[in-house]
Amino acid sequence: MFIDSAVIEVKAGNGGNGCVSFRHEKFVPKGGPDGGDGGNGGSIFFEADSNLSTLQDFRYQRHYKAKNGVHGQGSRKKGKNGKDILIKVPLGTLIKNAETGDLICDLTAKNQRELIAKGGQGGKGNQHFATSTNRAPRHATSGKKGEEKHIELELKLLADVGLVGFPNAGKSTLISSISAARPKVANYPFTTLEPNLGIVQYHDYQSFVVADIPGIIEGASSGKGLGLKFLKHIERTKVLAILLPVNSEDISQEYKKIETELHKYSQQLVAKPKVILISKMDIAEPDFKPPAFNHIPVLPISSVSGKGLNELKDLFWSQIQLTKDAQTSKTG
Repeated sequence: MFIDSAVIEVKAGNGGNGCVSFRHEKFVPKGGPDGGDGGNGGSIFFEADSNLSTLQDFRYQRHYKAKNGVHGQGSRKKGKNGKDILIKVPLGTLIKNAETGDLICDLTAKNQRELIAKGGQGGKGNQHFATSTNRAPRHATSGKKGEEKHIELELKLLADVGLVGFPNAGKSTLISSISAARPKVANYPFTTLEPNLGIVQYHDYQSFVVADIPGIIEGASSGKGLGLKFLKHIERTKVLAILLPVNSEDISQEYKKIETELHKYSQQLVAKPKVILISKMDIAEPDFKPPAFNHIPVLPISSVSGKGLNELKDLFWSQIQLTKDAQTSKTG
């Protein structure tokens, strides 16, 4: 089951208390204070793991609590620190404050690790409070409480190309033809019920990632169908590939409907570079000519016969590189 959101509670460990103790040794009548410090409480870290693809585990465990620090002891013995907790989540996970909605961090890099809840500092033992006027302090400080947070996890898949289209446009067949992904393929609407990622090998040593999301329908931006729930998974893609089947009643009109839904959902999606794929060319009439779209590359393909798939990889790769170059020039 694909789960892309979860709300959990995290509680870092409390610091251990400092100790009040005095040195007692034979022939040492004035040993002085020797109370040790308390250990620090365990902290909670999150780490991006490229081997994970869903937040499903957080459906069953919603509370995470790190260990408290151990109290200090006599003879200047410091208490043991509480053990940290490392929670692994998929690449592309956003961590937010569940109460305010504020973004805490965005885990977009492999093995990126972030401190989310800091453990409490251990208290000071009475050894630290001896002065020239108070050589036998009888007080120590308590350990501080660890941070406690109510957080929301939201997964937005990381992919280079996002496949967009109405149900039965051929997205699942396409991703299974150009990658090792094996989504369910059938001749009825909404065959795809969750996003799929496929790694496409390009030439000998290069590759890119394609995301297939459930088909959107007219009205998806207002909650109809499955599109609204999963459109967020193409927000991070560099390029949108819009599939328009050759057997559509009106290809140009179908594109306008998709463009309208993207526009209503997010202006950022509309602004992304696009390519238009006329799919299912294996059933096209011999005299079919694809319509023209202003300044958008158009490529007829067939995932069944393989028509245009090599050209499709070249097109995807060139568009991805153009997007990367544009981003580099902005940051530079």
